[in-house]
This record gives sequence, structure tokens and C-alpha cells, in this order.
Amino acid sequence: MTNKLKITFLLGIFMMIFSSNMNAQLKPGELVDGIAAVIGDEIVLESDVNEQMNYAKQQGASETDKCEFLENLISNKLLVYEAKKDTLIENRSAAIKEQANAKYRQLLSQFPDEKTMLTAYKFRNGFEMKNAIEKIDIDQYYGQAKYQRITEKADVTPNEVTDFYNLYKMQLPQVKDEISLAQIMMYPKLTEAHKEDLIKRLKKIKQDIAGGETFESQARIYSEDEGSAANGGLYKNIYKGQMVKPFEAAALNLQENEISDPIESEFGYHIIQLIKKSGKVYDARHILLKATPTDDEIKTAKVKLDSIKGLIVAGKITFKDAAFKFSDDKKTKFNAGVIAGADGSDKIERESIPGSISYELAGLNKGDITSAFEDEDNKRKVVKIIKQEDVIPAHQITMETDYNRIKQMALNKKRNEMIEKFVNSKLPTTFISIDGRYDNCKFKANWKKESIKK
Repeated sequence: MTNKLKITFLLGIFMMIFSSNMNAQLKPGELVDGIAAVIGDEIVLESDVNEQMNYAKQQGASETDKCEFLENLISNKLLVYEAKKDTLIENRSAAIKEQANAKYRQLLSQFPDEKTMLTAYKFRNGFEMKNAIEKIDIDQYYGQAKYQRITEKADVTPNEVTDFYNLYKMQLPQVKDEISLAQIMMYPKLTEAHKEDLIKRLKKIKQDIAGGETFESQARIYSEDEGSAANGGLYKNIYKGQMVKPFEAAALNLQENEISDPIESEFGYHIIQLIKKSGKVYDARHILLKATPTDDEIKTAKVKLDSIKGLIVAGKITFKDAAFKFSDDKKTKFNAGVIAGADGSDKIERESIPGSISYELAGLNKGDITSAFEDEDNKRKVVKIIKQEDVIPAHQITMETDYNRIKQMALNKKRNEMIEKFVNSKLPTTFISIDGRYDNCKFKANWKKESIKK
């Protein structure tokens, strides 16, 4: 694809930087290998440039111009720098730091011990790894927040969509095989006996704490929350609205150090201890017993979903109405059950569909519905039925078949132009120093090039 059509260069790199997997980013040996550029008080490391080039290659990029990657990284760092000065963007550094600690604990739960994890991720110590996670999350938060602030009023008219298509239609890529899917998803309901067993176990744990055991030690032993169990169930700097409503309501109704009775949330059953509360922020510990359904409970949910499918097939209820009435999936139930693709549309590349779902769809035609089957959603067991709404063979993009996709491309182009304009407006007043090894780069923007002494 020619340079002329790099219409999403900044958005694409922006998302690529902050979407790449932890394995690709958390490499301490590379995090301290030299400064490529300084933007205000933000730094781009040489390893940042190399990592993004390698990630792009892994994703199939045919061209990897190091100068272009550096310029995009500098542009993103400038957004972060400006976001931290923007009084309309909330300073969430404290919360992000605690979230980084939670991510660290969650990663730790996947290894037998801390030393094994640090070796796997090539970090010298836990402090270094936590700082790396925090740095990534802070850049992500501030960069995204500023990007949204700058582009929030971006829009394109039908004429602009047409003009965009006419200009770039010879360069637009071919669309791969796609399908449109809609689903009805249910969390299998626990029997009353199963619920009572979980509540009884939590009451016993609370009783043991009252008898002298510490909440922290009991959380390490019994809690099934991977994000906090290793830290004694502790979450610090929780902002109001951050946790699910039943958890927050119970926590904020406690006195400091008081422990709640068992409460139910969408994740299972908890007991909660409020540690401290200050304004809109609080610290709390909890012990979670997940609402993991038994085989019989899953079977019951499947029977119910299959009966709903029967009503749909018989014409007694539409799939749309059934999704609204019965689905537990908040992302799709208000949209006729339609599952969004990677670009936000209702089309999904067939090759990107998980194998477990592809198996259920095998042999189905347009309009067919699967039988109820077991799946997983956000680490919870669920049952689903899926309707194959449409089948779209591979084709060249056209206005007739892909208007919404073309509109999104045109909108992304306009957003990128707004970002470029903003970045250029800040160049005269922002300190920018680029390492001398990039002196021969032909940047799009007029960056100040003050070589860093080696």
C-alpha cells in the first residue's frame, strides 16, 4: 500500500503500541538501552522503537521504516505530555499505580513463585516489573484521553465518504471471508443448595477471622480472585464507580475494619473488609468464592436456551426480542444480540472466530441457529446459542457493500488529520530532542532536532 493511503498511521500505531501483549513489551534489558528522543519530560527509548517495529513485522507489515516508527512514537508521547497538563483530564496516576500492582499480582498467580515469573519476563526484581507495567498503563490512559479530547467532534458527511472512496478505491484492500453473528448468552444459574454452600463457607471464614485469623491470611488461602488473593485480598485507591455495584454498596456501608456478611455479585460471593475511606477513594479487602456452575447447572441452562431456540424457530418470538429478554450479555442484548467485529461493525472475519465457536457454526447456513453449547466469557462459564445472520464472501471493498467500513476509514483519516494539526501546533513551544542517529530521517512534521550526546 502506498504512503498516500496510510490513512490511519497515527491511530494504528497508537493502538498497536498499547494493545501489544505483555510478553512483547515487558523486556527490561531493552527498557534501559538508550534514549531515542525526549518530548517535554517524556522519553522514547531506542527499545520502544525496536519493539514496535518487531511487533509490526509479527502482524504482517511489509514495510518497517524506523524513522516513521520513531515519529509516531514521538507524536504519541507529545499527546501524553499534553494530556498530563490538561486540567479537564482526570489525574489517575494513583489509581493506575494500584492497577499496575493488581496486574502484577494477577501475573504472579499464573506462576509457582515470583522468581519464576521474573525470569520468564526477564526482570531483575518485582519493583522493576511493576514500574514497567505502570509506565505502559499511564501512557495508555493519558494518550487515549487526549486523543479522544482532540477528536471528539470529528464527523464525516456522505459526500466526504464518497470523495474518500473515489480517491482511494484503487488502493483499498480486499475484504476476507466474513460472517455476521448474533448471540443469546446465559450464565448458568446456581441451585439454592449451591448458593447456600458458598454462603456457609464464607460465614465460616468470617467466623475464623473473628476467632483470631487475619483477613489477609484467609484471603490468601481461600479467595478465588486472581487479582488480589496473593496480596491478601487488598485493593487500594478504589474510585467510586470502579467496582461492581453490589461490592461497592457493601464496602461503603461498612465502618473501617468492619467485615460484611456474604454478598452476591456477578462474579460470585464475597465478604468484604473496608480498610479506609477518604472522599471518593477507598481501600478494601475481599474474599471471593466464584459462582462456578456444576455440570448439572450447565445442563439446565442448555435446556432452557434450546427451548428459547425452539420458540424462535417456531416464529413465536424474534431473535432480537429473545436476546433482549433472556441474554445476560450486556454488550449485545440491547443490539439484537449482534456481535461486533474488530472494527466495531457487525462483520467478523471468519478466520478470527475462536475454534470452539467455528465448530458450532460448521454446516450452518444464513439464518440458522446453533444448539445451546458451553463457552467461556471473561473467565466465566456460559451457555450460548448463536445465529448466523449473514455470510459475506471475500470481495473488493465497494460503496454498495461496505459503506459503513468506508465511512469509518474516512473518519479515521479526519481524526488523524486533527491529531497532526494539534501536534504541529505544539512543536514551537515543546522541547523536543532527537538522538543524532536519526539526523537523516525525513520526518513529516518539523521536529526540532537537537542531538543527544552519546
